[in-house]
Amino acid sequence: MVDCLVITLKDFATRGHLSSAFRSFSLIQGHALASSSCDFIVDSLSSLLLSCTNLKLLREGKQLHAQVITWGLQHNSALVPKLVSYYAAFDFIDDAHTIVANSNILSSLPWNILISSYVRKGCFEDAIYTYKQMCCKGIRPDRFTYPSVLKACAVQSNLDFGRKVHHSIIASSLNSDLFVQNALVSMYGKCGDLESARNIFNKMPVKDDVSWNSVISEYASRGSWDEAFELFECMRVAGVEANIITWNTVAGGCLKTNNFEWALELVSQMRVVKRHLDPIALIIGLGACSHLCALRLGKEIHGLAIRNASVDYDKVKNALITFYCRCGDLTHAYVVFRSTKAKSIITWNSMISGFAQWDRSEEATFLFRELFGMGIEPNYVTLAGILPLCARVANLKHGKELHCYIVRHGELHGHLLLWNALIDIYARSGQVMVARRLFDLVDKRDAVTYTSMIAGYGIHGDGKVALKLFEEMIRSEIRADDVAMVAVLSACSHSGLVAEGQTLFERMQTVYGITPRLEHFACMADLYGRGGFLKKAKEILSRMPYKPTADMWATLIGACRIHGNTDLGEWAAEKLLELKPQRPGYYVLIANMYAAAGGWDKLMKVRAFMRELGVRKDPGCAWVDIGTGFVPFVVEDTSSRQVDEIFLLLEVLNTQMKDVD
Repeated sequence: MVDCLVITLKDFATRGHLSSAFRSFSLIQGHALASSSCDFIVDSLSSLLLSCTNLKLLREGKQLHAQVITWGLQHNSALVPKLVSYYAAFDFIDDAHTIVANSNILSSLPWNILISSYVRKGCFEDAIYTYKQMCCKGIRPDRFTYPSVLKACAVQSNLDFGRKVHHSIIASSLNSDLFVQNALVSMYGKCGDLESARNIFNKMPVKDDVSWNSVISEYASRGSWDEAFELFECMRVAGVEANIITWNTVAGGCLKTNNFEWALELVSQMRVVKRHLDPIALIIGLGACSHLCALRLGKEIHGLAIRNASVDYDKVKNALITFYCRCGDLTHAYVVFRSTKAKSIITWNSMISGFAQWDRSEEATFLFRELFGMGIEPNYVTLAGILPLCARVANLKHGKELHCYIVRHGELHGHLLLWNALIDIYARSGQVMVARRLFDLVDKRDAVTYTSMIAGYGIHGDGKVALKLFEEMIRSEIRADDVAMVAVLSACSHSGLVAEGQTLFERMQTVYGITPRLEHFACMADLYGRGGFLKKAKEILSRMPYKPTADMWATLIGACRIHGNTDLGEWAAEKLLELKPQRPGYYVLIANMYAAAGGWDKLMKVRAFMRELGVRKDPGCAWVDIGTGFVPFVVEDTSSRQVDEIFLLLEVLNTQMKDVD
């Protein structure tokens, strides 16, 4: 009879019919009182407590706890774990701890539940304390105890106690347990002791996917990509299937180490093996495509994102905007941007930086103002994206506005890249003294700070000051890079400091450890050309390990024209014409050289060559900032409605300039 009632109660409890289950329990209690046996009570309470835990029934569970105490079963080995699980499910871990601490059972189960509950809640110190308390009571940890404790040690980077737990594991019979060994690998890895993690991993007799994934992710988290890549290959050779997280980790590592082709290959293999690419994999693929300018492949990934609905994720849309911008497809980037309903600051930054990257000043400025109009505060990334554009187009007015904004917002003061950009803006716009004041105010300078200031002095012919700044940078133990060398060599060129520039160029590789690139040879050709050392300029272009560009030949032609060396100029002109450049300015330069030397036949050949290639000289064009934006003016342009007023004003200005002369 009682057996049937217990079976009925369990059935009701399993199906969630707690009212019926409690009525059955009342009948069982009556039979238990008559027979003086608690076995049926324990079985029934255990089932009811489990149901209350699963169904989150707080009041009913507490009533059952009261019944446990009434029947004197608070130390029962079957009910104590159920009570601990019940209170832990409601995050009443202090109550659960009290139950475990006051129980006299020697089972590790309730302690394991309590420790794992502390870890789940993020109370790692309490988890470790509970483990110590458990050991003090003489209760032996088991294969379920150690992983939770080791995780607590890992999160807190408590390597010392983690080692003590490891010694306890060695002393037990669990040293070869796969579950425990994986936890040890993870603990040592997260605590930074990759050597110990690798030793344990290497000695494991059996490794599962968790073992491989753990050790690979730990190497990856420390930036040890070579080891992570090597282990990933070993894992695949061993026939162990990596999970999606490991695939993404390794592919992301390829992206971080600039191995973009291999990143794309892994994403492709992932699609075959897993038959699915999650949003992280799509973002990695788009990132690789953006660096390789693989527009077609990136569009395929875009289509895949649309098919599996991943395109709805904001991070995927941000990656798409960045991808299209880097590939120069600003139209598609803008379409994705406008299709994003809830735009985060990252979304805005991606689009503004894209316009800025391609010198689309008006579009970038319009978006920046729209951002402000919507009440969204730009962050330092936003400003870092638009400030260099202000420098490149010499938009000093907008640069000053941004400077004021940075000054008013103290949270932006600590970002050196913003001050570097401001120095660059003022230096390029002719405000070298203002740039220098900002430079002197910056406490902590880097190579970019010095390079911006050196370039500013160089542009305005203060080569000696630029050289002093370069020497100060070296004395400050700031390592010169490629860009810094271009800036200082260019400064020497603009100031006629041939000997100093030559010395710097010779010391590039021997002293500064920089292999000269095309830009450095171009600076040297310009340096020698401006200084009248035309044979040396020719020698640089002829002997350098790069193919001279059209700009470099044009530089030599201009120098030959200035210094009257027609023969060398004609030789350089032939080299330039062999490249068949589409830029009309090159042909104008050659034509002017021939005209100055009286070579009218050759001039006519150049013009015929231009017609043959379909190269036309664009009319001169200027932009005027009228406050609300930039307005273009073309030579002899009569399309403006205010053309009469414009030409009248120009006539007045011309008269005033002649009077000044």
